[in-house]
Amino acid sequence: MAGLLESGWRPTPFRQFILKLHSRCNLACDYCYMYEMADQSWRSMPRRMSKAVIDRTAVRIAHHAAAHGLGRVEVILHGGEPLLAGVDHIDYAVTALRSALPPEVDLIVHVQTNGVLLNEAFLDLFRKLDVRVGVSLDGDEQAHDRHRRRGNGRGTYAEVRRGLRLLTADEYRHLFSGLLCTVDLENDPLSTYESLLEFQPPVVDFLLPHGNWDEPPPNWSDSRTPYGDWLIAIFDRWCATSPRRTRIRLFSEIIRLLCGRHSRSETIGLSPVAVVVVETNGAIEQVDTLKSAYDGAAGTLLHVLRDSFDTALLLPAIAARQIGEQALSNECLSCEIVRTCGGGLYPHRYRTGTGFRNRSVYCGDLYRLVTHIRGRVVSTAGSLP
Repeated sequence: MAGLLESGWRPTPFRQFILKLHSRCNLACDYCYMYEMADQSWRSMPRRMSKAVIDRTAVRIAHHAAAHGLGRVEVILHGGEPLLAGVDHIDYAVTALRSALPPEVDLIVHVQTNGVLLNEAFLDLFRKLDVRVGVSLDGDEQAHDRHRRRGNGRGTYAEVRRGLRLLTADEYRHLFSGLLCTVDLENDPLSTYESLLEFQPPVVDFLLPHGNWDEPPPNWSDSRTPYGDWLIAIFDRWCATSPRRTRIRLFSEIIRLLCGRHSRSETIGLSPVAVVVVETNGAIEQVDTLKSAYDGAAGTLLHVLRDSFDTALLLPAIAARQIGEQALSNECLSCEIVRTCGGGLYPHRYRTGTGFRNRSVYCGDLYRLVTHIRGRVVSTAGSLP
């Protein structure tokens, strides 16, 4: 860190704060990085974030915004399943955040939910507090229920669909921020895509299932590109439709990068990651997808009751997410698409012995997807800047 600072590098302030409002979930999705992968720290976490931790977190965010002159910050209420915290507790949390921040700072609040508990009481609250709502949905009933089940094995598609129908009603639709869909090679890509479009989402995020070199993702192959091919089938359909029926974040970000702009997502590109997590016990952590790598990968020794977010910015593990090419492996640095791919999502690079200084376990898939999109952009625009 001393060398970085002496060279003139300065950390990028956090602009997105993920609050783990509730540490448990009402589903038992078999691919979940929180409950089914390497880090099992959730077992010792308080179920619900206390009001004292909420209050101090709100003050810490306000101090961070003031110290760095931020005009806008984003807070994501997360879990587990954040709706398990209840209407009153969510009301308290959002009110505390809005009260702590001065009016000149634009606070955008999201809640990311599995959708099962969505009802009028929650949606009336979100409308009152202007909270955007994202929902996880993996496709049609068969696709969704393959993994997103309750502990007794019962699928949840019907419950999620009911929640989405309510969310997309006229009085609440303006709150709908989009859908998250985890890629499953057993599901047909075009059927999956079309089933998501039923709800007219403003944005769709297709997420690669978490894996790394120690624990590769399902049906993975280092000599084939099944995930890239799956995504390309959707890209070609999406690209050929005019007007486009939704925005697909991964594709949009790749196109931005190919056109010389910066990424707005940690999944792709070399932009500094400006995200931090506060656990239900008040611990300040790195992005929680790191829990898929190994036990303790996301942890720090910091806590909101005693430490500022500026202190977290100077941790080597967080700096590694902000220094771009300096954190990449030599193999990545020699690749023609490195500035677009950015090495892929950080947790997907992990390998015992070499840590995160490796190419992504999805390297071949990302190369296939990026070069395919590049070819379409060039054929349409004639050239790239």
